Amino acid sequence: MKVSYFHVQFGFSPFRPTLLRAIPRFLGERKSYLRKGGRISHSFPILKDYTDLAGTTSGHYFHQDLLVSQYIFQKNPKQHVDVGSRIDGFVAHVASFRIIEILDIRAIPQSEHPNIIFRQTDLMSSSETELVDSISCLHAIEHFGLGRYGDPINPSGHLLGFKNLVRMLKHGGDLFISFPIGSKNEVHFNAHRVFHPMDIFLWPGSSELKLLSFDYVDDLGALHRNHDLQGRIPLVTYGCGIYSFSKI
Repeated sequence: MKVSYFHVQFGFSPFRPTLLRAIPRFLGERKSYLRKGGRISHSFPILKDYTDLAGTTSGHYFHQDLLVSQYIFQKNPKQHVDVGSRIDGFVAHVASFRIIEILDIRAIPQSEHPNIIFRQTDLMSSSETELVDSISCLHAIEHFGLGRYGDPINPSGHLLGFKNLVRMLKHGGDLFISFPIGSKNEVHFNAHRVFHPMDIFLWPGSSELKLLSFDYVDDLGALHRNHDLQGRIPLVTYGCGIYSFSKI
């Protein structure tokens, strides 16, 4: 394999045209830095950052984590439990203003933040009843039973997990749940499932719930608030449905 001069000099092998075009800028700025008296211990080119945006304000996780955190802040439940949601996103958002107890089949390192309480458990085999008045499970239920995270293989894992979520919730309490939605039910083993937006209303325990709101993220990463599922089913291939329920 031919090794480029740039790779030899800087330990970096650009392979995209946009990165190749950025090399002259990097070399020029490096030369300018040295000419102005700067000292360089290592050359570490990050060429894509020249044109990248400052961050993202779209997509499944950005919208669901922020939106559901706002819902919980507004409702201010006595106790909130989360099951399997992203620690460095949603959980961190909520922990910034209240205590949150998180349940996950995987272990996590001990947190130095007192607002985060962790308990390792498999929700597919949970038997706890009417435990809390607020529960969230964001972009997690679609993985249950597929083995991706060390969980036991079970084709009905998502149904067992959902039933136990409802069982854990006190009457009058709130459940916030999200998962991938599309035009039909799919299983992408062992990554995740995709569900038709109306499928959740057929799951065991759904008859005990009242839908408060349905929000979703479309295929382009845009958020749609308070969508009427009875009026029109979202036309998405891999969107994110965000459901807010109250237990009757």
